[in-house]
Amino acid sequence: MATKTWQKQSDDIPVCQRSLFYWILRKHRGIQLLLLVIILTSLFFRVFPLEMQRRIINEAIHLRDEQLLFLYCGLYIGAVLLAGITKYLINVIQTVLGQKILMEMRTELYHHILQLPLQFYRKMQPGTVISAMTAELNSIGFFLGGALAIPVTSILSFLVFVGFMFTLSPLLTLLSISIYPLELIVIPLLQKRYNRLNKKRIKTTRAMANVVNEAISGIHEIHANAAYDLEEKRMAGFIDRLYSLLKRLLFVKYGIKFANNLFQSVGPFILFLIGGYLAINGQFTLGALVAFLSAYEKVYDPWKEMLEYYQALQDAQVRYKQIMQIFDVEIEHLILPGGRGIIELQGAIELKNVGFTVESGVKLLSNITMQIRPNEQVALVGFSGSGKSTLALLMAQLYKLSSGSLQLDGYDINTMSKADISRNITMIAQHPFIFTGTIRDNLLYSVRAAADGEQEVPARRRIMMTIRDVGLEEDILRFGLNSVIPYERVAPLKRKFLRMRHIIIHELHEDYTKSVEIYDARKFLHYSTLRDNLIFGDSLRGRYTVESMADDHDIMELLTSTGLENELVRLGLAIARVTIELLGEFGDDEFFFRGNPMESGEFERYNSLVQELGDEAPQKKQDRTMFLKLALRFIPGRHNIVTMDPALESAITEARETFLNDIVKVDLETCCHGIEDFQMEQNLLDLPRFEQERDFIAYCPSEYLYSHTLLDNLLFGALKEELRENQHLIENAMDAFRRERLVDEIIDVGLDFNVGSQGDRLSGGQKQKVAIARAFLKQGRILIMDEATASLDNTSQGKIQQVVDKKFRGKKTIIAVIHRLDLTPSYDRIFVLKAGSIIEQGSYDELMAQKGAFYELAKST
Repeated sequence: MATKTWQKQSDDIPVCQRSLFYWILRKHRGIQLLLLVIILTSLFFRVFPLEMQRRIINEAIHLRDEQLLFLYCGLYIGAVLLAGITKYLINVIQTVLGQKILMEMRTELYHHILQLPLQFYRKMQPGTVISAMTAELNSIGFFLGGALAIPVTSILSFLVFVGFMFTLSPLLTLLSISIYPLELIVIPLLQKRYNRLNKKRIKTTRAMANVVNEAISGIHEIHANAAYDLEEKRMAGFIDRLYSLLKRLLFVKYGIKFANNLFQSVGPFILFLIGGYLAINGQFTLGALVAFLSAYEKVYDPWKEMLEYYQALQDAQVRYKQIMQIFDVEIEHLILPGGRGIIELQGAIELKNVGFTVESGVKLLSNITMQIRPNEQVALVGFSGSGKSTLALLMAQLYKLSSGSLQLDGYDINTMSKADISRNITMIAQHPFIFTGTIRDNLLYSVRAAADGEQEVPARRRIMMTIRDVGLEEDILRFGLNSVIPYERVAPLKRKFLRMRHIIIHELHEDYTKSVEIYDARKFLHYSTLRDNLIFGDSLRGRYTVESMADDHDIMELLTSTGLENELVRLGLAIARVTIELLGEFGDDEFFFRGNPMESGEFERYNSLVQELGDEAPQKKQDRTMFLKLALRFIPGRHNIVTMDPALESAITEARETFLNDIVKVDLETCCHGIEDFQMEQNLLDLPRFEQERDFIAYCPSEYLYSHTLLDNLLFGALKEELRENQHLIENAMDAFRRERLVDEIIDVGLDFNVGSQGDRLSGGQKQKVAIARAFLKQGRILIMDEATASLDNTSQGKIQQVVDKKFRGKKTIIAVIHRLDLTPSYDRIFVLKAGSIIEQGSYDELMAQKGAFYELAKST
């Protein structure tokens, strides 16, 4: 419990009510003290060179003492160097300190944001939250590191330089700094104007971000309705407003710079006028004048830094207050219970006169009273908008009651912590959220987020069973078969994958030979590319791709010495000419290029090149490379656009032998014998092995082809037709794998399929099944299903309902919001809602016998 990462609250002051300087004064005091020591040390090294300037002129040069000159110059350059080093250290420490404080601020604020009630997110645009947490906080981070160091450094530096100047000439010092009070009046006035405009700019930027976010989220509606002009008009208003604000901001910003530069120029004017007069009349030494001039140039730097600091402070405070105001919402429930352990519920639920009203005053639920016994399975049904889902959300503590009481095993739900709820209640939403990551990550999300962090990850057997229960097995098998598996993952499973390959080739030999052309090093492969025919393998580092082969010295030397280069270029040119002739009128429509080695996006380029060549053969290297690539992509058995000369097939097969034996050092004889052994019922242990840890992997039966999918590896050959035409082979293979308990290995690979951002690589039904499986894997006594199967087909809905009825009866309390009333007979009781109130309750048979509202609903569906 003590180590749980949820315990982040380190102060009684709510995070959104802390001042900006709370973070600065209470964080990393050790680093801040070190920074102060370095600042104080740096002051000496900044002032010391000024004294050396005076002495170099008044003493060393005046007395013509070379030894003294070298000494003072050495001391001068040493002090300058040390001043630079200390300045560098100050800048680095400031930056590190600022980022550390920003990291803690962002972490604690995000911790707070995650706990905000759902009602907050109902009215808050995601773009506002994202902008506040990222770009707006970043700009504050640059200020945080120097929040103390800059004013301390600037003030002390200013005082030290003024003090030094005063020792040289009190009169000149007073005259030189007499303009600073005026600057203190003008600059803050301009800064206040800048702050007001900046607030408006931030609000406008957030509003514009929300419009962009909304447009992207609803892009399908925009396309469907061709609402481009409408959305552009919405955006144009914000763009114009932002332009106007930025224009005014820049006027004020450059006005501040103009004022700074003007005040900075007045000082030297006074110094040259009065100081020059005093020097001419012998009242001021030349060395003192030079030192005074240098000191004055330096005294303005800390003054300017203080003015810039004031501007940065105002800007940071404006941003900080606006960010914190957004999220200054009370958290409804504690994460962890105070002074007690996490409650273990039995599953009893009791509601008395429960009501729920939204902020607008609309009452969604009224006087809901019901009791649910432990392990009872109840269904919530009713008319649209009757409050079924709202009631389910109240039971899951996702909404807060407006009136009445809701108790779980006698505990008031308002006093229960989130840890109590998370331990005991599992919720499946109608539109579940799928997180970026793998299917495995999403399935185990609830388990890993268990309240006490001690719930063990389910055993693989239970995960597999749950996947089958919800109907995900076929999908995950497909993901697994189409996965390219990294080397380290293959290593422990290689023997099992080879066993699967052996089953397909040997046990399903008849179906296999009809559907697949096996990789045989002695034969030309009509259903593989000419590139695969030539090199018969892959480089783990991607060396021998079609795109790179024309630039590979070994490959081109092989093609040239065998005469294949000219033949392949000639073949590529023939493919291009026929393609242009046949598909010229169709342009670059991808549909017509599916049986062609040329890609639709390349059509125009090849068309221009062919027209330029006419009847001539290509001579330029880049032209020949293009046609060579086209030929290397050619699959004779699939691309019927040209007929390939059998002599060329033989030449490529002979070149393959040279490539394997001489260039990549593969024992071709061993590979060929492996094919024969593999096609017979040969023990896998007896298959010839090749040395590991090498770059090139040949298409030999004892090898796993790491750049290919798992399915390609199992088939160990090229399909003669599309996969959908060979589905029977895959189905028969799966049946054979199940008999030998090998299917789980493929599912385990499929669990590492990346679902994309918000699960966009999954269908709606697949997302729903993942969410249901995620809930089934979590151990909790109460399961709430808010139309959890609504996105599924009828067969899948019925299957999951059977799982709920058989596996969870007597083990969990089930509350299911159901739209399909034909699924309700298996529930112990049914509650019928209308207009936010319960109008009927009872078993399916009782309600049907009453012939009331439920009866009418059932008959109308």
